[in-house]
Amino acid sequence: MNHPTHSPKMKTKLFSQCMALGLAGVGTLSAWAEPEATKSILPVVDLASDAARQVVLAQGTESIYQGHPTTLLMPDGKTIFAVWTIGHGGPCGPMARSDDGGLTWTRLDDQLPPEYKKHGNCPSIYRLVDPAGKERLWVFSASPLMPRILSEDSGKTWREMPALGFPCVMTFSSIVQLKDGRYLGLYHRGPDGKDKPPLEVLQSITADGGLTWSEPHVVAAVEGKNPCEPFVFRSPDGKELCCLLRENTHKGNSLVMFSQDEGHTWSTPSDTPWGLTGDRHAGVQTPDGRLVVCFRDQALESPTRGHFVAWVGTYEDIRKGPAGGQYRIKLLHSYSARKGDCGYPGVALLPDGTIVATTYIQYRPGTEKNSVVSTRFKLAETDKLVAK
Repeated sequence: MNHPTHSPKMKTKLFSQCMALGLAGVGTLSAWAEPEATKSILPVVDLASDAARQVVLAQGTESIYQGHPTTLLMPDGKTIFAVWTIGHGGPCGPMARSDDGGLTWTRLDDQLPPEYKKHGNCPSIYRLVDPAGKERLWVFSASPLMPRILSEDSGKTWREMPALGFPCVMTFSSIVQLKDGRYLGLYHRGPDGKDKPPLEVLQSITADGGLTWSEPHVVAAVEGKNPCEPFVFRSPDGKELCCLLRENTHKGNSLVMFSQDEGHTWSTPSDTPWGLTGDRHAGVQTPDGRLVVCFRDQALESPTRGHFVAWVGTYEDIRKGPAGGQYRIKLLHSYSARKGDCGYPGVALLPDGTIVATTYIQYRPGTEKNSVVSTRFKLAETDKLVAK
């Protein structure tokens, strides 16, 4: 596939379009006219106003804040599970299932063990298969000490399992399967497991489909920075693991590290491209080999800073430094007075190429608090839009 390229004239046009968006966090014109070496203006495709793409899983109200979802796409390519919290980092409890690729949803809260409502902060849902081929669905939460619930019948029934006992700020924000069939999970914490700097990223490995996990150890700690919320995935050629990291001082770019030995060792974290700077990355690889990574935009001087965006590029683009990437997509606009209160996403790639990106966000003006909302798009559509 031919990917979009941009002449200087086109880049000037796109710059003007970005400035015309008039979004929170926009830098001054002088800052954009002479960007620093650590910044690069990527083209922006704006889908945020297209309500036909959007599906509301859980509506916020003046008193109810729906927060921090993650999703799981099942092997049938159409069943999606979603879990989230009530309140910012608050108690768990909600779960929903879609049987049609995210177009409609059924709440499952009353089918979950009662103990689950006592779990707290940013639950994550995964499908892990043990060496004997047994499938298990897991929901891990952060507190107390990484509790979890389990389904062994594809999400029909759930039961409480003993907590892993790992102090953390958030539970596994990503899990990747290793070549030997085991799974590697990554999470973060501060001193004594609390949400205070300096933050560090730890990893643990399960060899039995999630039942037991190895003693965690630190794989990323960077002086003067606060790496957290790791998103790990395999390179398109399968040879290495890549991990994108939120950098919680928000004074520069996000961070990235690589492993060429299945997580035994990791490179020293370094800056991502400017366009990948954000919080809580999650993404998919499309059939043409490109990556679509969704997150809360935190790039300095970005016209979409604080909103829910996606970065489109190649794996090689991640190594290119400041200018890496093809374009960005503004997925949803945050109307929250609390800047940057959105963007913890679940991202699913359906068989027809549709990408379903789900987040929490105040997606329209008013007094309602955050809702859990998804939006849908295909790269075939956004490629055409960015080339105009």
